[in-house]
Order: sequence, then C-alpha cells, then structure tokens
Amino acid sequence: MAEAMERPRSRLIFILPGLVFVALAGLFAVQLFSGRNPAELPSVLINKPVPTFSLAPLEGLVANGQPVPGFSNEDLKGRVTVVNVWASWCGPCRQEHPLLVDLAKDPSIRVVGINQRDNPDNARRFLGALGNPYAAVGVDPNGRASIDWGVYGVPETFIVGPDGTIRHKHIGPLTPENFSAFKEKLRQTPRA
Repeated sequence: MAEAMERPRSRLIFILPGLVFVALAGLFAVQLFSGRNPAELPSVLINKPVPTFSLAPLEGLVANGQPVPGFSNEDLKGRVTVVNVWASWCGPCRQEHPLLVDLAKDPSIRVVGINQRDNPDNARRFLGALGNPYAAVGVDPNGRASIDWGVYGVPETFIVGPDGTIRHKHIGPLTPENFSAFKEKLRQTPRA
C-alpha cells in the first residue's frame, strides 16, 4: 500500500518543475508580446504635482555671459517644461543630447536639467562640448531629488505642465526612434 502512495508523489516531483517552467514561460511571453513600451513604465507621479525640491546651480556654468541658474519646484510653473535627469558619466545621455539641443530651440518649451551625482567640472565640460540646451541646471549631488522624482537611473525625462503637474515620464534615452512620440506627448500637454 505504501508503494502505491509513493508512485503519485514521485510523478508529482517530476511534473512540478515542468509546470513551473510552463507558467514562467507563459508569463514572460505575455510581457514580451504585450506591445507595452518598457520605456513607459507607469509612475505614481503622473498627473500629480512635482515633488518639492530646490537645487543649487551648476557652479561656473555660464550662458550668454550670465550664470545658468539652479531651480526649484516653483520654477516649473507657468509654461510647459521638459525636465531631463542626466550626468556626464552617462553614455546614453551623450547619445540623446542632440535631441535635447534641438528641443530647446522651440520657444514654447522650457528645457531644464537635473545633473545627478556628477563631478561639476565634468558636467561643465560635457555641456561645453555638446552644447547647453538647459535654461536651468540643478545639481543633485546625492541623488535625493531624483529619488523624489521616482528616477530609476539616468537619463530620464519628464514633461511638466504649466500648473506644475507631471504629465509624462520617459525612462531611458530619447532616440530618433522615440522622439516623435515624445514630441506628440508634448503637443498633448495642456498649455497655460
């Protein structure tokens, strides 16, 4: 009798790993073919006010003979603003930078940058070599402000409405392939 009870258990031991594998494979397949863009992870901050913060300027950064200011959450009100979280040590930041320079040419949009955990000299050299698209650059030396924004890593780019509400979050670099969709999100953002 004990031998008869052992047979179903021993079969279960061989079948169970196969069932677990099939379940995991099914879950991965659903995620892979869902059509969801991994750069558009949901954020609890969408349609919420930007976090409260105040960032000092990148010391020594000058544009048109004037120091480039830092900024705070209050500075993000009044017009559509693109907030880009970047660092000089970030390779994808270098790749997306020409698109930000192009975006900054649009007078209806303000582009600002949060320089995350960076060496100030390296950050200034980065902008000196590639151009400065930012109307303001706030320094986030320990990453605290970036954490409050829900940043996973650099680069990340946010669209903030004129009311100071986060309207869109883009994770990863802006690329020629996704830039049109990003600009469409900008067009859909309500103006003041």
